Amino acid sequence: MARPSNLTEKQWVEVSRRRALGETVRGLAKEFGVSPASISGRTTKTSETLKTVANQLFEAEAVVRSLPILEQVAVRSLSERLLAVSMNLVDTVEISSKTALKLATAANFHAEKINVNDDIGTQSVALASVVAMTRASNEAAEPGLKLLALNKDMLKSGDDGNTMKIIVVNEPEIV
Repeated sequence: MARPSNLTEKQWVEVSRRRALGETVRGLAKEFGVSPASISGRTTKTSETLKTVANQLFEAEAVVRSLPILEQVAVRSLSERLLAVSMNLVDTVEISSKTALKLATAANFHAEKINVNDDIGTQSVALASVVAMTRASNEAAEPGLKLLALNKDMLKSGDDGNTMKIIVVNEPEIV
């Protein structure tokens, strides 16, 4: 088992950021009081990924610049729209998961009030309410669960995430 790090996670983020900007391993190691091997071990993969992505962006930009001006504008517009859609989907999933949590919490609160020794007929309204909130909670959680499953499947398949894909997650209907 590896020794615990002398640096906090926040410090490692700073080291990775500065390493990605080109600062030397030796200089960072000296400043943060750790070995160069520690810096290198923690930042090599990140640096490689950043370089790969930067090269892909450079190559894509060269292809875009080779297009006629009107097509360049169209490509940039489409790219911005795809990014906006992606961010909206992330926001939707986040809001849906918060809604699911609130509904599940409310359902649990009402379920706790139900006395199992009482006649079910007298508690039918409370039971129906708990069932409805639980169903709504499950439905609100669905987009996030689908996205998590998709990410898990991508990891299993060895997809490195460097290939652009358009993924549609069905949003819950707003009632």
